[in-house]
Amino acid sequence: MRTAERLAGAKRIVIKVGSSSITGANEANLDLIVDFVAQQAQAGKEVIVVSSGAIATAAPLIGLTVKSEDLATSQALASIGQARLMGRYERSLDRHGLIPGQILLTVDNLDEEQPRMNSSRALERLLEIGVVPIINENDSVATQEIRFGDNDRLASRVSLLAQADLLILLSDVDSLYSKPPGEDGAERIAVVNQDDDLSHIQVSGTSTGYGTGGALTKLAAARYAAEGGVGVILTATELVESLAEGNPHHTWFEPVNEAAS
Repeated sequence: MRTAERLAGAKRIVIKVGSSSITGANEANLDLIVDFVAQQAQAGKEVIVVSSGAIATAAPLIGLTVKSEDLATSQALASIGQARLMGRYERSLDRHGLIPGQILLTVDNLDEEQPRMNSSRALERLLEIGVVPIINENDSVATQEIRFGDNDRLASRVSLLAQADLLILLSDVDSLYSKPPGEDGAERIAVVNQDDDLSHIQVSGTSTGYGTGGALTKLAAARYAAEGGVGVILTATELVESLAEGNPHHTWFEPVNEAAS
């Protein structure tokens, strides 16, 4: 099955957006992502956005140029930046007549039964009334001990909570590679099946700037979602709009149910 067909067949889509994709020099990418969201919504699909970027949005406002390791400062930045980030999504979505709805989650919201049911109910209601849910970790109250750690992991869990058909992980690179793509001999991996052994792949768990994820977290998140029955596309942010045209520059993670069929 081709990418365009997978996208066309998905009724509910989760899109994960990283900090580096929509802040700093890449601020203009937010409109590009929202244009894709609107395109899918106009096609009758339900779209959920899991977006980082609150801390990276706030840092320049108080003169920070490097990531703070102080928990209280990070929490304060999240509080400042989340409002700004939602304002950006609101203005961008308004161009298409769409309304965003904010959901901030902690680990407890998905680990404990009653909070998980409450989160699911809120998410379902937003989708029912035609609102685009914008989800982020509630970093203003989360501590190191009770954090998802990165929004790749959060997005994979949200995709299962929402019973999504497709998870799109946006990245700085267009695919999963056998080693960092700038290195000699790096090969693009087009498809990852459930039983594929990826132990030979050289991926980094480090992040840059204000992001908390890397290739390792994306790989783990993609496999987690696929094991739960959700197909996953990993691609570069700037290529997201071309997915509907069959963009071949991505990695497809085969979900359990599709692999078994």
